[in-house]
Amino acid sequence: MDEQRTVKVSKYLSRHLRHQPGRIGITLDEAGWVGIEALIAAAAGHHFRFTREELDHVVATNDKRRFEIRGDRIRAGQGHSVDVDLGLPPATPPQYLFHGTAARALDAIRAEGLRPMNRHDVHLSPDRETATRVGARRGRPVVLSVDAAAMHRDGHVFRVSANGVWLTQAVPPRYLRFGSGH
Repeated sequence: MDEQRTVKVSKYLSRHLRHQPGRIGITLDEAGWVGIEALIAAAAGHHFRFTREELDHVVATNDKRRFEIRGDRIRAGQGHSVDVDLGLPPATPPQYLFHGTAARALDAIRAEGLRPMNRHDVHLSPDRETATRVGARRGRPVVLSVDAAAMHRDGHVFRVSANGVWLTQAVPPRYLRFGSGH
């Protein structure tokens, strides 16, 4: 499977497992799972064909580990805009987490903090390098430090997804550092 096809299938899976399952006629269960055969059949019925082998390849080789397979079911690991409960328990975060964004978003972030936008949670990275890669997708990257330990002490809940992305409902501005510290 070439890289272009891998990316195309991955984007298709992200769109329909995170945001638009109904568009192709699939229904995610409360935890975001759908049967693999039902997904493949629904995609084919909407003129996007892929095999189980291609799906397995995309899941196995995705560097961000966006998808999980359990038995004959698949789901996206986080990033949903549709209502799902991933069943992730609360977790104690490290002292600092990081968020990559584009420079053009800084004024809004200074005023409002980090908000989930069209997702359920704000996504935070455990290290500066990962946050830099995330921010670079939207232009010149800026990496913000989040005082996660202080947030946790103040009652904010954190969860960590299977691929190591930290999730929280929002990050108020007072917990953000905009410089290059941490």
